[in-house]
Order: sequence, then C-alpha cells, then structure tokens
Amino acid sequence: MLLVTGFPGFITSQLLPRLLAADPDRRATCVVQDVHAGEARRALDSMEARAPGSSARVRLVEGDITAPGMGLATRSGLAAVTDVWHLAGVYDTVAPRPLAERVNVAGTRHVLDLAAELPRLRRVHHISTCYVSGDHPGVFREEDLDVGQGFHSVYDETKFLAEAEVRKAAAGGLPVTVYRPASVVGDSRTGWTQKYDGPYFLFRLLLRQPAALALVPRFSDPSRAHFDIVPVDYLVAVLSRLAVREDGVGTTYQVTDPENLTVADIVAAAAAATGRRVVPLPLPLSPVRRLAGLPGVRRLVQIPA
Repeated sequence: MLLVTGFPGFITSQLLPRLLAADPDRRATCVVQDVHAGEARRALDSMEARAPGSSARVRLVEGDITAPGMGLATRSGLAAVTDVWHLAGVYDTVAPRPLAERVNVAGTRHVLDLAAELPRLRRVHHISTCYVSGDHPGVFREEDLDVGQGFHSVYDETKFLAEAEVRKAAAGGLPVTVYRPASVVGDSRTGWTQKYDGPYFLFRLLLRQPAALALVPRFSDPSRAHFDIVPVDYLVAVLSRLAVREDGVGTTYQVTDPENLTVADIVAAAAAATGRRVVPLPLPLSPVRRLAGLPGVRRLVQIPA
C-alpha cells in the first residue's frame, strides 16, 4: 500500500499511475485537501480512461499535511502502508513566507511523524528540489545540504528546511530516499503540462511580441549560464525505477540533465518554436530589480519579479 500526498498535482498525477502499473496488486491512499476533492476525483476519472481498473485501486481520504497527524479523521487502512510518497508542497517561488513554511516545512514534519508510526513502513520517498543549493557558487553534491548558502526565494529556502527535517528523521532511523529534480516542465513528447511557470514565462513573453522583433532581457553572459530542465515523463520514469532499489534507502538522487542547455540555447530554441526573431536587450540587473517591484509592472509583463 502506498500513502501519497500531492495528488492531483502536476507530478503526482503522472507518477501515481506509473507506480500502480508497476505492480498489479499495489493500492494507494491519497491524502487530499477538501478544496481539491473535486479535482482529485476528476483526475481519477482521467486515469481510469487511460488505464481501466486503476481508479479502483486508489482511495481518496480527506486530510491536510499542515495539521498534526496530517489532519486525518481516521487512520483506517494505514497499517498496510509500506511506502510513503511525499510530493505535496507550495511550489510558487513568490508564495508568502508563512504559507510556504506551513506547507513545505511543518507539512513535511507531519508526514514524517505519521510515517514513523506505520508498522510496515519500508521507505519514505521525499521529493525535494535541486534548488536547495541556493546561491552556492560551486559544485553541490548529493550528500551536501547546509553549506552556508543563501536562497533566491522563499520556495528554495523552505524546501531546504524541509529536507533538513527529512535528514533529521533519517538520522533517527527512518528509512528515507530524497529526490532532487531540476526545473520540471511538460511531457517531452506531447508538451502537456499543468503549470506554466519557470521557462514558460519566456514562451509567454515571446508570444506577446511581434514575430519580426521580439526583445528578451539579457543579464550577464547567457552563453555561459546553464539552466537545467527535466521533462515530467523523464522524472516519473526515474522515480519509479529508483523507488525499487534496495540500496536507495538513505540515498539522495539529483534528477537532472547532465548535458543541460545554456540560457542562450534555451532562448534560441524557444524563438524557433514560436517563430520569433529574438534580439537580446542588455540591461543592468539592479535597476530592473527595482522596476520589477513597482505596482502594475507584473500585470504588464506577466512575469513575477
């Protein structure tokens, strides 16, 4: 039995059917906030259409990871849980700090506390992010976590703090595996996605401009700066493969592209895909940061500061 948080989120909705398909006897209990109950049922219907019989193996239970005990009214059936998949979180890089701390940090602590009480637990699978590295300027390895780095956003910082909670639980004997994906985008074959942040801000910026001349801000040297992108289908394939490795307990995996593109490459690919001729617009970063914080600017450019 799997206990899953984060359904019907972007990654979870793709991962769950993959995990069920790997074992015909496997069942799952998904902890869903009441405000997402309707969306979760629709996601199950969609999963059933793609894989008949799969939805009957999934039980939706109302809960909230921000509450102790994950807000579960009953723990009926949880004694059979062997694997906990924790994917729920606030992924918005401009989320208010109190919300991100409540969900990403306290929520993770509540999941770990509940997992520690499960009699048949084999492993907790925690989905972190490569951006726990923050602004660390050098190589950031799997075994690294706190290297004195600062953070670019509340999201990065709270995911770092959440992973610290996971490591603390692991030191206390809880069997855990941590996965750190890079920036997750849509399916590599179909382009399907549920969220339009990260690189999608660039696509939107291009599509709002004339094809003959699209201006893209340029900071530093885009031919030297790299940006790592992971398609969601690649990510769920990796997660489902690594999850069954017995030597994965106590391990951290960084799920990235070892041949990632430079920012210049990404802009060029986006320009080709959208039929735009891109002209880089060199700008000093400091004034742009101040400008981005002015009222009305975000509404005009439709990109968070």
